[in-house]
Amino acid sequence: MNKQKIVIAGGGTAGWMTAAALTKLLGKNLDVTLIESDQIPTVGVGEATIPTLHIFNDLLKIPEAELMAATNATFKLGISFENWRDVNQDYIHSFGYLGQDCWAAGFQHFWIKGQQKGFASEIGDYCPEHVACRQGQFALQPKQARNHALHLDAGLYAKYLRKLAEQHGIKRIEGLIDKVDLHHHSSSCLPDNNGFIKSVTLTDGQVIEGDLFIDCTGFKGLLIEQALNTGYEDWSHWLPCDSAIAVQTELTDALPPVPYTRSIAHQAGWQWQIPLQTRTGNGLVYCSKYMSDEQAQTTLLNNIKGTLLNQPRVIKYRTGTRRQHWNKNCVAIGLASGFIEPLESTSIHLIQQSIIRLMQLLPGQQNNDANRTLFNKKMRDEIESIRDFIILHYHVTQREDSDFWRYCKNMPIPNTLQQRLDLFRQSGQAYKMEQELFGETSWIQVMLGQGIMPEQYHAIVDLMPDEELQQFLNQIKTSIARKVASMPKHTDFIKHYCHAHTDH
Repeated sequence: MNKQKIVIAGGGTAGWMTAAALTKLLGKNLDVTLIESDQIPTVGVGEATIPTLHIFNDLLKIPEAELMAATNATFKLGISFENWRDVNQDYIHSFGYLGQDCWAAGFQHFWIKGQQKGFASEIGDYCPEHVACRQGQFALQPKQARNHALHLDAGLYAKYLRKLAEQHGIKRIEGLIDKVDLHHHSSSCLPDNNGFIKSVTLTDGQVIEGDLFIDCTGFKGLLIEQALNTGYEDWSHWLPCDSAIAVQTELTDALPPVPYTRSIAHQAGWQWQIPLQTRTGNGLVYCSKYMSDEQAQTTLLNNIKGTLLNQPRVIKYRTGTRRQHWNKNCVAIGLASGFIEPLESTSIHLIQQSIIRLMQLLPGQQNNDANRTLFNKKMRDEIESIRDFIILHYHVTQREDSDFWRYCKNMPIPNTLQQRLDLFRQSGQAYKMEQELFGETSWIQVMLGQGIMPEQYHAIVDLMPDEELQQFLNQIKTSIARKVASMPKHTDFIKHYCHAHTDH
């Protein structure tokens, strides 16, 4: 049987994650080629991940400590949202789970009553990751659930995966794609392949044919959009930020790496601060309607510490999604498939979801419409629920100090999000559907953090006498405080577990 030919267009995080997974996990039956050019810089500013990355790294049997040392990585337990609810009001969205649930009602219902009675403290006190986050502590204990993620250098991660893919037989071709060649009626191909991609031609004249093409060409969408005209659904009326400036700075002793990402809202967007072992990633996300590139650069440079390691660069984007992530025989992965925005670090997660779903639904030599339809539906459901979660941060705010925030506060939002907000506001209920990334704990922390306090709690809570409820809440809080107090400092744990190679 002929091996199925898969061509990956583009390197970067998306290209090399795809290449490593396909060659290592399905390599014997596939012939995988990756085309990239050293002339094209990757966007590669994505330094923050979420805990689902363990799924991908486990599949590829990548040891965490080794990967962290190779990518200058630190641990991440959550995100600190500063000035989002209002100026000088901060909260943390941490990983992990809150308190203890009962069969009928989530922990938040017990907590809401505790708040009303005046004996519950802030919600984060009932989540170990939240407390560790604030105190800058971290440990990996045997049998501990892995509710942590990583801050890593995306460029070094791609390099690490490239090495892995090369060990498993990837063919890498250095070059620029000049044109994409499609099948037409006149060729001897099967009639249902009409309009499919046949090959790509490089600027040096090389022609590379394939059965399945994976578009990792970033925002350009060279195959999925320029060749196949798939169409793009624009979400900028809900997610108005369209620009980012990124710059790296040296670590200063005054700022040891904390185990969380900082997201600091400003008058027309927000600023990120991501600590790696030997440097800090910084960036400013903004809406060009309300802030010029020059203003953005000044704002960013005025708000960072440490020597600049590179020149700030501006990245322009449009929030939204391709109408189909898999069209004909082309699958878009990474920025080519759309972009929500970096707020909750979902980019690498969506890359790995696309790769895993593609491997689960990979067709044989013949095209398979049903697989493609299912893939598109699953990606669509997931990306829309992430979109709603991101809109929540902007829309539910008490800020009215600038045109940008007034717009966000008053903009119409998707019905799917409105229903969730109403449900939580009225009854304290939160939920997670099958294809969704963010669980109840995430929704609860952000809705509370942004200023929604539920009007009532589940009736089952009233079966517990007040004294018992107070005891229940105190026990959880005390045992978490004790657990976190026994952990080492985040920076000490890193030194011992995954100290970065100093040759970066």
